Amino acid sequence: MRTIADTSVETSAPASGRAARPSPAQRLLETASALFAEHGIRAVGVDRILAEAGVARASLYSSYGSKDALVLAYLEDLDRRDRERWNAAVEDVDDPVEKILTFFDLAMRSAPRKNFRGCQYANAATEFPQERIEPVLAHREWLYSTLTELLALAGVPDAEALAGRLQLIYDGALAGSKFEHSIEPIRLGREMAAALVDAHLSDSAA
Repeated sequence: MRTIADTSVETSAPASGRAARPSPAQRLLETASALFAEHGIRAVGVDRILAEAGVARASLYSSYGSKDALVLAYLEDLDRRDRERWNAAVEDVDDPVEKILTFFDLAMRSAPRKNFRGCQYANAATEFPQERIEPVLAHREWLYSTLTELLALAGVPDAEALAGRLQLIYDGALAGSKFEHSIEPIRLGREMAAALVDAHLSDSAA
């Protein structure tokens, strides 16, 4: 996949005072994001994106260069929004363990809204098994490093090892939610994560 072109949004308002219409690049990104999330990346063609976004084909190539670059922009934007959502959710939370469990809480809230499509990063990786998809890897690294940092703050001795286990539980919870079309696997994953952290904290205090 090639490098993503600039995807900035027009922010200046027209003289009439009405809000500016999103730029073609932004309309393409928003439309592609909704379609990719609902139907999968490979199943959605360029023509459908252009038609639903109401954008000319030339705008796709001038803004992104290719569908591959638009896919990368979608995943990068997804990663950015997920990080921002978690940061906002834990802004007033002091307990590092509660911050960890917030990942599961957010997943339980979003799964029904997304019609239980599972993890969009895992879905993308499944569609492109031979590709090294940088935004997917970056998101997973952020999740792992965040878990490690929070576990260390909580006083867990081997924070890196436990972070890997929690990430595996989180992955499985999202996959289970997709298979069962239910938030219960995510709820169970949260309980398992909390119990595992508590056990490690108890062992370290003994």
